[in-house]
Amino acid sequence: MKVILDECLPRRLARHLVDHEVSSVVDAGFAGLGNGRLLGAIQEEFDAFVTIDSNLEYQQALSDRPIRVVVIRSFSNRLEDLMPLLPAIAEALEQAEEGQIVHVG
Repeated sequence: MKVILDECLPRRLARHLVDHEVSSVVDAGFAGLGNGRLLGAIQEEFDAFVTIDSNLEYQQALSDRPIRVVVIRSFSNRLEDLMPLLPAIAEALEQAEEGQIVHVG
C-alpha cells in the first residue's frame, strides 16, 4: 500500500511502517498545500494518508475521496510518542476502506 505522511508528522515514522511504501508530504513535493488541495493531489497516487490533524474530518468531505485516512491521537507529534501506536496505525491502514477515516490512539 502506498502511504503518505502529513507534514506535521516526523519523516522518520516512515521507516517504521515496514509493510508499506511510505512517503512524506514534503518528500512528495506537496508541502504547504491546504488540506483540500493536498487531498486532491495525493488521492490518485496514494492509498492512505496518515495525519495527526484531528480537525481534518470536520473540514473536508472525506467519504467522497478514494483514499483511506488515519488520524493519530497522541500527546505530541514526536516520534517517541508515536512509536507505541505503530501496531494500531499498521492495523488501521490494513482495515480501513477507501473514503473511511480511522482514529488511532
